[in-house]
Amino acid sequence: MSHVLSLLVEDKPGLLTRVAGLFARRGFNIESLAVGRSEIPGLSRITVVVDVEALPLEQVTKQLNKLINVIKIVELDQSQAVQREHMLIKVRADNSSRTQILEAVNLFRAKVVDVATDALVIEVTGDTAKTQALLRVLEPFGIREIAQSGLLAIGRGSKSITERVPRS
Repeated sequence: MSHVLSLLVEDKPGLLTRVAGLFARRGFNIESLAVGRSEIPGLSRITVVVDVEALPLEQVTKQLNKLINVIKIVELDQSQAVQREHMLIKVRADNSSRTQILEAVNLFRAKVVDVATDALVIEVTGDTAKTQALLRVLEPFGIREIAQSGLLAIGRGSKSITERVPRS
């Protein structure tokens, strides 16, 4: 079962390696990993998706909490969080297929970000089901390349992972 964890961490060299290593030592495969600055200077947010049963995950979160630069860990349930992926898709497009591809792009509220004589680069943002559905629609035209971000997730409502965290 996939679990989405949001970690609030100090910006320190090597921390991402230690976090990923902790999962690797347990034999867990990280499905997705995204890292970026948070709203608090000096702190970053790591969003990690891992496929593991609940009990071993609890052991990993306890060990993550022992890392000195980890401030807070929250598991984000899909119903309690906004979750999005960002994807760039390069698809083969000739004169005969371009119109159909553009219709699919519009249907999925994606956008074309680069046009060449024989290809289009499409940008799509959405939940996993949406991005995968667009890929299935574009596949018959010939997908040449895909670049995908890790899953980004944030809790719904006014509560924040950074509540009660001192700000610099």
